[in-house]
Amino acid sequence: MADTLTPVLSDTWDAEQGWKLATYAARGGYEALDAAFAMSPDDVIAAVKDSGLRGRGGAGFPTGMKWSFIPQDNPKPKYLVVNADESEPGTCKDIPLMMGNPHVLVEGVIISSYAIRANKAFIYIRGEVVHVIRRVQAAVAEAYAAGHLGKDIHGSGYDLDVVVHAGAGAYICGEETALLEGLEGRRGQPRLRPPFPAVAGLYASPTVINNVESIASVPAIVKKGAAWFASMGTEKSKGHGIFSLSGHVQKPGQYEAPLGITLRELLDLAGGIREGHQLKFWTPGGSSTPLLTADHLDVPLDFEGVGGVGSMLGTRALQLFDETVCVVRAVLRWTEFYKHESCGKCTPCREGTWWLVQALTRLENGQGSEADLDQLLDQCDNILGRSFCALGDGATSPISSSIQHFRDEYLAHLSHGGCPFDPAKSTAWAGQEVSA
Repeated sequence: MADTLTPVLSDTWDAEQGWKLATYAARGGYEALDAAFAMSPDDVIAAVKDSGLRGRGGAGFPTGMKWSFIPQDNPKPKYLVVNADESEPGTCKDIPLMMGNPHVLVEGVIISSYAIRANKAFIYIRGEVVHVIRRVQAAVAEAYAAGHLGKDIHGSGYDLDVVVHAGAGAYICGEETALLEGLEGRRGQPRLRPPFPAVAGLYASPTVINNVESIASVPAIVKKGAAWFASMGTEKSKGHGIFSLSGHVQKPGQYEAPLGITLRELLDLAGGIREGHQLKFWTPGGSSTPLLTADHLDVPLDFEGVGGVGSMLGTRALQLFDETVCVVRAVLRWTEFYKHESCGKCTPCREGTWWLVQALTRLENGQGSEADLDQLLDQCDNILGRSFCALGDGATSPISSSIQHFRDEYLAHLSHGGCPFDPAKSTAWAGQEVSA
């Protein structure tokens, strides 16, 4: 099963000081840069389009197409912004990537900026992860010293400056327009669209915003060819990606594999669920994606496969929970996070997430009636699709999906007068398997 893994982005993770320029260069680092400079910017965009690379930040929008939206007849400067504000519960791929192999991101930034004809790029990193900020700053400094950044890079006549920006630590700044607001020094809140960032983004200029993993995937595509990348994955979800396994699994961590791999295959690689227990529920793409159950072990983990069973691939953050976990309590904890992180700009999210926490807290404490479940779903319906950005939508996903798959468990809280997983309330029910 080990041959299932495709260590491309994670290639240097096993090397001593794999984050250093010397290690990256010894494994062919920055060779793609010269290959890109031998191509026209439009040819680089075409190669990324042909590869089938889709945004690795969760939405899955075709990366090359996003780049082609930049109006080259606009006289204003063009900017590349890398979204490194990874902060969703369970999501853990961009931060390990920046820690283990920051130079693949830096090289990707140079090639991507060249493609869209930008001479300034920004890497926006979540403010709390100071160790990551320092590591990326050190990598950028190494790249400048080696002549990979600055004026006339590699004698190509192309100039690029890169700024590593530390955010203030708001989950909302993972939303691309709120990120731009933060980058410009304002409070992080989503912008009204249109205009879209491609036309009027950073400093009202044409801007491409891409996830860390999306940009880091570019050097290998340029170096090895679009056909090589497209040969992996599935028909509509091409290439490889980092799958993060956490929770009740024997060997949690990051597994880089082709899109379309199943959770059953990943569990084989990770040693399975912890001994003596069985999988109860899991998230395919972080806490904002509808949760799935053990019935979905063989669903292809690509955009279409996961979407086909009513969830989203998202950031490929697979959080695994066994039968000892109360699904109501887990969902309540996630909802408290979304309530806390709501920027407050729009009423459905600002007020709705507060009410979701109140309703879930009552249910978790065994208060109320079955009618409260329907009211909770009605609250979700009034938030879904009505909030200014996707934060509100994400807050409803675990609630509605958990009621769909584990309605009996919600009802058990009411019949027991509290959480049946709490030893003080009941020991008889907690070990029973509950499913839709």
